[in-house]
Amino acid sequence: MGRTRFSSDDGSVARARELRRNRTPAEASLWAVLRNRGLDGYKFRQQQRFGPFYCDFICHDRRLVVEIDGDTHFGGAAAASYARRDAYIEREGYRVIRFTNDEVMTNLDGVADAIRSALTLTLPPPAAAGPSLSPNGERGS
Repeated sequence: MGRTRFSSDDGSVARARELRRNRTPAEASLWAVLRNRGLDGYKFRQQQRFGPFYCDFICHDRRLVVEIDGDTHFGGAAAASYARRDAYIEREGYRVIRFTNDEVMTNLDGVADAIRSALTLTLPPPAAAGPSLSPNGERGS
């Protein structure tokens, strides 16, 4: 199947910009690490649309999605939503790692180290053939 491209006509660019404007302090702190430290040259984008979802941070080169959530990883009302998003992303051949806002704010260096480690892992084979998503999207600022 062909690549799915998201144009500004579908509202995805405006939504991504809104999400960046309203990011949490944890998201802002981690974005500064991802951009300023470069994490060994890997390029991340923030608040990019991925199918029906928006990802906090995504590195297409290593097929890695980093999510920061306000709830704990395994509970809360958002857990089912996280599971649906993660399952979709993983079917597309990407890996998801998740941190809470508290983890980022109290252990930013540890979070950066965990992301760095995830970037060096061997990539899993892509999921069964399905729609391919464009890595071209709104660049983070």
